[in-house]
Amino acid sequence: MPLEVNRKEKENNSSLVHRFTRSVMQSGIIKEARKRRFRQRPLSDMAKKRNALKRERKKAEYEKLFKMGKK
Repeated sequence: MPLEVNRKEKENNSSLVHRFTRSVMQSGIIKEARKRRFRQRPLSDMAKKRNALKRERKKAEYEKLFKMGKK
């Protein structure tokens, strides 16, 4: 998706750069690049299971403390 901004007749460099910057911002190229900058790998099935078990244990512990009146 190339982005092209042509110089208009009697246009100075600063306004050309300003128009180019504005068109880049509006196109969403910068937003997409920042989003892709720190890509995280998807979790493995084993890691998902470990996290789910950890959540269940924490939830049970919280409910136990809540029933005892400590939270």
